[in-house]
Amino acid sequence: MNVRLGRASAVAGLMGAALLALSTSDRRAVAADHLDPPTRTDPAFDTTPDRSADIADIYAWHTADNLVMALTFAGPAPREQAATYDRDVLYTINISNNGAPGDAEVAIRFRFGKDAAGNTGVEISGLPDGGPPLVGPVETTLTRNGILARAGLYDDPFFFDLQGFRDTRSTGTLSFVNTRSFFTGMNDTAMVIQIPRSRIEVQGHRLDIWVTSARIGGQLQ
Repeated sequence: MNVRLGRASAVAGLMGAALLALSTSDRRAVAADHLDPPTRTDPAFDTTPDRSADIADIYAWHTADNLVMALTFAGPAPREQAATYDRDVLYTINISNNGAPGDAEVAIRFRFGKDAAGNTGVEISGLPDGGPPLVGPVETTLTRNGILARAGLYDDPFFFDLQGFRDTRSTGTLSFVNTRSFFTGMNDTAMVIQIPRSRIEVQGHRLDIWVTSARIGGQLQ
């Protein structure tokens, strides 16, 4: 699910970049599914698709000790296509554990950038251990205080029989095949984060998780 918001606050740049403001006067919220960017579901909102900022899905699950979240974006893409690391897009994973969805106690933000040698890295701020931003190279598992984070290229995990959907819609007869997925052989860029449950859970409250992306200096998604 990808949500377009009308306003965001200033955020710190990646790897020494300047502080940049994110804002727009539009207050609508627009959602899109895994394949369709918001521009396809609401063409009046924008006229130019923004592949880097287009969120595919947020997956979340837990073990006995940890919460794992995987945010996929900039896909689906052919396997020969490299990952997308756009330094001008801010991604935020929002977590609410107070029983009030929409009010995030934890907002994990990440951006991409390059160092002086041209190596691509990621900066992750707002981690619930109270530490400074976690910075390191992409395609590498970064760790701190029991938290693991990795940005990179992954197989697209979304399963959907697009042909069956189209056949069902045109004929009125269910035509889905459970071994046929349109997204087989495609990739997404993703951020996967594992956090100890003890750092974010409030006893008796469920976790509400949603994500946003924001293009710096432009419209927000």
